[in-house]
Amino acid sequence: METLWFCIVAAMLAAYVVFDGFDLGAGILHLALARTDAERRLVLRTIGPVWDGNEVWLLAAGGTLYFAFPALYATAFSGFYLPLMVVLWLLILRGIAVEFRGHLESPVWSPFWDVTFSLSSVLLSVFFGAALGNVVRGVPMDPQGRFFAPLWIDFRPGAHAGVLDTYTVLVGLTALATLTLHGALWIALKTAGGVQLRARRTVDFVWWAVAALTVVLTLFTMKVQPQVAASLASRPWGYVFPMLALAGLVAVLWFASREQDAAAFVASSGYIVGMLASAAFGLYPYVLPSTTDPSLGLTVHNAAAPRAGLVIGLAWWIPGMLLVVGYFLFTYRRFAGKAELGGDGY
Repeated sequence: METLWFCIVAAMLAAYVVFDGFDLGAGILHLALARTDAERRLVLRTIGPVWDGNEVWLLAAGGTLYFAFPALYATAFSGFYLPLMVVLWLLILRGIAVEFRGHLESPVWSPFWDVTFSLSSVLLSVFFGAALGNVVRGVPMDPQGRFFAPLWIDFRPGAHAGVLDTYTVLVGLTALATLTLHGALWIALKTAGGVQLRARRTVDFVWWAVAALTVVLTLFTMKVQPQVAASLASRPWGYVFPMLALAGLVAVLWFASREQDAAAFVASSGYIVGMLASAAFGLYPYVLPSTTDPSLGLTVHNAAAPRAGLVIGLAWWIPGMLLVVGYFLFTYRRFAGKAELGGDGY
């Protein structure tokens, strides 16, 4: 049962990255691809009906984590208090930037919120990537199951590294490049004309950065976290996840070169799912490794809630998720097609 909930939490986080990832990418590219106010409004129109719904996956994943692995929730949220507060403020700034930019007609008002939207999207992508890097690398856990990680120390990975070191910054940059690619594919899918053309050109450029960073990150991960290599060696079937990521990345280039935007976006989603699934598979059974002593790390067994609670929770989680999936299917079908200007809104 603990393993099932581990897979559920991993799947919900992957859903968040796939769905909210493209509107984070749209925010990253908001100023780069849109040259006029009308084009910036058009970019916002591509995510306007869905961006806030996409963030529900993050809230749902956090709630599920609290329910299924309370020890992990308590340990991680107290140890990462400072970066989590930074993420919270960035989420707030990004949300109000989308909603506030059109409230006043001013040469200062809208550009200010446009910059806020783009900058918060960039920083969120980097911080989310760094957070994943900390989970993969591990944290300096003490015998009481607690830790505190300063924002940085000297940027060298080690037993007592801070939140930001060479490895976690690399993961953050990889996340930034990946979500930029994902967002460019979404904008190319949802727009036409000059914005679509510039989005396609961005895909051609950013793809190579993602490919290079993926190779470097994979090699670095094997060095920083030996558990990943050990998991693949003991369960070779797990190579299906890195192969999914590789196939998705290659397919992005293939479909994008033929201007098949929908297929390229689906392939990008496959790459993201493959990368996250590879990380989850590589860490299992750990949910938060320890860099000081591997025996102090949190696993699916010592961090999970009692089995009876997990069973009852599953009975509630299934119908709840069916409603969520139904809502998402309705929303994305309702707003399918190219985004257009006109009427009220962004």
